[in-house]
Amino acid sequence: MVAGILDKFGNEVDNLTILPSSGGAYNIWKDDKLIFSKKELGRFPLSDDEVIDQLA
Repeated sequence: MVAGILDKFGNEVDNLTILPSSGGAYNIWKDDKLIFSKKELGRFPLSDDEVIDQLA
């Protein structure tokens, strides 16, 4: 997914932080908005685009 973000946004990305978590649950935030939560949905993104499209 990181590669997809960088492919789409290139030099527009000022900061990208990946923080590992326990139990396989994770959240993806843009600014202060939650855009994907594996814990809440109980699944991985169906595709990278499910998350990447929300970053635009």
